[in-house]
Amino acid sequence: MCFRLLPDQPWSPRVVATDLDGTIVRSDGTISDRTRVALRAAEDAGALVVIVTGRPPRWLSGIADEAGHRGLAICANGALVWDLHDQRVVASYPLAVEVASEIAAALRAELPDLGFAVESGAGFAHEAAYRPRWATDERTVVAQIDELLTQPVAKLLARHEGLSADELLARARRVVDDSVATLTHSSREGLLEISAAGVTKASTLTALCAEHGLTGDDAVAFGDMPNDLPMLAWARHAVAVANAHPEVLAAVDEVTGSNDADGVATVLERFFDQ
Repeated sequence: MCFRLLPDQPWSPRVVATDLDGTIVRSDGTISDRTRVALRAAEDAGALVVIVTGRPPRWLSGIADEAGHRGLAICANGALVWDLHDQRVVASYPLAVEVASEIAAALRAELPDLGFAVESGAGFAHEAAYRPRWATDERTVVAQIDELLTQPVAKLLARHEGLSADELLARARRVVDDSVATLTHSSREGLLEISAAGVTKASTLTALCAEHGLTGDDAVAFGDMPNDLPMLAWARHAVAVANAHPEVLAAVDEVTGSNDADGVATVLERFFDQ
């Protein structure tokens, strides 16, 4: 593990950027009282606290209440900025229909057993071959990908039941270049997440922080999966929870306790009075 040199004077972050699932959300789906208090202490000290997640906006209301956070959240790996107070999208960086269609065709040629789904600000739709791991309702559209791609999307999702997420990402990168789209994953299973080229958690954090006169040099960031890597590289001090993906553990300045052991709170308590 390596640590970047900090100034002689004690440094306190002015931005706290944290992932949700696997980072501050515990295995039982809750956020601990200790973590909630630590996040509130950071806000009370004047820090900009930002939830930065792969989740879509519709999955945020309950967990944001758990975190005690009612400000802005970066969703869908940077594609959407969601106002938790007003329940609306305030910024969007979508993947164009034509690009998404070309990517889907190229990936299916490489991996014929893929099933595709799309996430937009309005909701979720999927192919019959795509098996969601969460409950859907009667309003969920099920159709072939060319029928689903009628408008720009926050994320194009691709699932393969026979590959791990790491294997799927490696195969996909053979046929889809970074100049075309951003490919990543946040799952142990074979799920690929595709955003517009250059759109990451870091790119949207950069834009959001600039509105407050802040940069990555002001930030501490917390994460656990490959979709967090751009955000962790962006922040002055990058922290992985102990349960993080090996690539994340190798890329950070500090490894803290796991999501089930209040690892994020442990670090925040060093910076902010409780």
